[in-house]
Amino acid sequence: MGYIRLGVNVDHVATLREARKSVVPDPVEAAFVAERAGADGITVHLRMDRRHIKERDLRLLKETVKTRLNLEMAVTEEMLRIALEVKPHQVTLVPERPGEVTTEGGLDVASRIDLVASAVKRLKDAGIEVSVFVDPETAQVKAVKETGADAIEIHTGIYAAADDKEAELERIFEAARVAKNLGLRVHAGHDLNYKNIIPVLETPGLEEVNIGHAIIARAVIVGLERAVKEMREIIDAHS
Repeated sequence: MGYIRLGVNVDHVATLREARKSVVPDPVEAAFVAERAGADGITVHLRMDRRHIKERDLRLLKETVKTRLNLEMAVTEEMLRIALEVKPHQVTLVPERPGEVTTEGGLDVASRIDLVASAVKRLKDAGIEVSVFVDPETAQVKAVKETGADAIEIHTGIYAAADDKEAELERIFEAARVAKNLGLRVHAGHDLNYKNIIPVLETPGLEEVNIGHAIIARAVIVGLERAVKEMREIIDAHS
């Protein structure tokens, strides 16, 4: 299948820091360790309420990340302004609802193509690659193509929570096939862990997975370097 990039999301390092309103643990330091352990990129979600990652973290990460910095963000004027100032390597447009514990689903691009297309154009004009986080639905994938984005990130959370994982896997595979046929690159993420990722790695044309909670949770027990290496080894063994 070829090499699949591993993006490590360090949001939850910042979550732990903010639990004590402290300066440690530092997500910037965590990004350095993750890269050294084999991460191909670092992902952060700068939320509107700034409950974990702060703008300072984002700016420091842009200066220090040696691989690729992927900024997850809502489609708002404030976030677009920040992205255009910082210029991460990639932006992933995601939905965001005040008070949500984590991202609850894919962005409904089909109902707001003009808004998303405008954001995509501004980001791409600044030299930033753009991915859009969507549920594995053909209509949403086709809508992403209309916006001019470079890639989709398939929301794998529904699959992760499903009893009938085979049916959800087929939805993921079909969304990926549609994306490939349209010339979109294929990424995947959300609630992937060391076990449920293995079938997802068979997704047609999959180029990148973004994983945060499972790796940081494992890191609490075994350390971040080992946690990242273990995930990298699983990906390499099954792709």
